[in-house]
Amino acid sequence: MPKPITVREAISQALMEEMERDENVFIMGEEVGIWGGTYAVTRGFYDKFGPERVRDTPIAEAAIVGSAIGAALVGLRPIAELMTINFAFVAMDHIVNEAAKLRYMFGGQFTLPMVIRAVGGGGRQLAATHSQTPDAVFAHFPGLKVVAPATPADAKGLLKAAIRSDDPILFIENATLYQWRGQVPEGDYTIPIGQSKIQRPGRDVTIVTYSKMLQKSMQAAEQLAKEGIEAEIVDLRTLRPLDMAPVLESFKKTNRAVIVEEGWRSYGVGSEVAARIYEQAFDYVDAPIQRVAQKEVPLPYNRELEQMALPQVEDILAAVKEVL
Repeated sequence: MPKPITVREAISQALMEEMERDENVFIMGEEVGIWGGTYAVTRGFYDKFGPERVRDTPIAEAAIVGSAIGAALVGLRPIAELMTINFAFVAMDHIVNEAAKLRYMFGGQFTLPMVIRAVGGGGRQLAATHSQTPDAVFAHFPGLKVVAPATPADAKGLLKAAIRSDDPILFIENATLYQWRGQVPEGDYTIPIGQSKIQRPGRDVTIVTYSKMLQKSMQAAEQLAKEGIEAEIVDLRTLRPLDMAPVLESFKKTNRAVIVEEGWRSYGVGSEVAARIYEQAFDYVDAPIQRVAQKEVPLPYNRELEQMALPQVEDILAAVKEVL
């Protein structure tokens, strides 16, 4: 059995292995080179691969993403790192009007094999403009795939698959998960993009979640098990394309669902998942679907207020008991 590694180590391994495998893969972003990345994911890469393949950029997200699009169009495989997903708004036109649409608008004459890595989520006292979880915003746009893994194994396998894909992919990492440890398969492996996964089997209620909220949901499930309630947890892993098959299969068994996300409740991932359950499995509904999400406020800087606004284990427990 291999030694457990952190999500940070898993992502770093995936990047290193893919850069060694394919010389067309290169990384660009703020402080990715000499500094080794804001979260130390690319530490040592500059010395190994040099400035041509590990490129420090100006603080200009539109330039980073725009350059990545150009590089992808001529056959390279850029990985554009954004220090935080909040800065992706600066490059919104490039992401949603070019990366997501060019292959379609040119009838498949071009491919865009590019990955945008961005750190999302709150809980680190970075205040309202640096702590958002706008995953649903980006998942709204056809043509852009959105991946948001939680475990080290999934992070590594999905990132390797993203780098090898010919589609533009937004790969969202949660900074508070970087230290979460888990087993990672040995050798070269990838995980198909667009496949949800049952992370914990159960019989009484289906919890649908992804990214950081998988950790919270697992903690809630452990507490529920002590009370004789067995929750089945489905990890979406990818938000576009959204794989509902494991969700529906689980729901048809439990007849109850709680959807947990870190983003805001209105117009969110939970809204989409709940709508699809109602549309495709209405006859199996035994209780109204519950959604657990962040309070509808800009995230406060104060630690206590920030934690009050973010979804907690207690919120998940209350929602589960509501549907039961």
